[in-house]
Parts: sequence; C-alpha cells; structure tokens
Amino acid sequence: MLSPKMNDALNEQINREMYSAFIYMSMSNRCNELGLKGFTNWFMVQYHEEMFHSMRIYEYVCRQGGKVTLKAIAQPPADFASPLDMMTKTLEHERYITQSINNLMDLAISEKDHATQIFLQWYVTEQVEEEENDNEIIAQLKLIQDSPHGLMMIDRDLAGRMATVPTDFSKGVEAAAKASAG
Repeated sequence: MLSPKMNDALNEQINREMYSAFIYMSMSNRCNELGLKGFTNWFMVQYHEEMFHSMRIYEYVCRQGGKVTLKAIAQPPADFASPLDMMTKTLEHERYITQSINNLMDLAISEKDHATQIFLQWYVTEQVEEEENDNEIIAQLKLIQDSPHGLMMIDRDLAGRMATVPTDFSKGVEAAAKASAG
C-alpha cells in the first residue's frame, strides 16, 4: 500500500511523463515542418517512450491500491531555433526528470517503501540511458556545426530509430510488453 505522500508524488510523476511526451510530440512536429524526417521519427519514438513511462507508473499506483488523479498537462513549447536547440532542451528536460525520479526514490526510502524503491530502480537506469543518448546527439550536432550535409547524415541515422516499447496499452503495460517481446 502506498502512503498518501508517495501516492501524490507518483501522480505528479505521471503528469511529468505525459508532459514529456507532449514536448517530444511538439519537437517531432517542428522537425517535420523543417523536413527533417529522421529527427521527426526520433522525437516521435521518444514520445512513445514517455507515454510508456507514464503508463507504467499509472498501473503501479493502481496495483498498489493507490488512487490515480490525472491533472491538466501544460502546453509545451512549439518554436525551436534548430535541431541543436531541440536536443539541448531535451537534455535539460531529461535532467529535470532525472532529478524528479531521484526525489521519488528519496521519498520511497524515507517512507520505507521497499516495493516502490524496486519499481523506481528501472527509472533510475532509464534516465542514465536517456541522458547518454541526448549527449551523444548533441556532440554530433556540435561537431558538424552548420554543415547541411552533416545534418542530413545525422537525420538519416535518426530515421532508423524504432520504438522498443509497446504502444498499445489497452490490456495493460505488462501484457503489452510481453506481447511485443514475443
């Protein structure tokens, strides 16, 4: 059973993860407007990952006997100066999410909520991966500077990214993960 404090904090994280999805959908749209189909794809895959993250927490709260309270999701920014600007903002946002996950873990520890600590460990590991991926793309974008040829090479590379998380949650996250794995 979740403490009221842990329940509220997890509900806030559901909102943060959904807002993350909105940011990445907005960035995907901007890349589409720019004709950068690879970046469009990369950000849409990111959107699906964030929705998966929010659904995992949603289902966890339900399984633990908690109460899910969905809140309004803020409008994301829509204008970005360049792919480098988007990736820099992506890294900033992922660092914010990392801190939020760390705060959740600290709360779970202080509440002596061992089940939630185990659940959150997946997110801790995921955030390390998220920041590493963002840093790699930022380094590549800085390396090419203003080269349109370099940008097109990166764009082509990002077009190959595929969603590794299920996108149909109608039967639950765990069922969707099992179905997509097998």
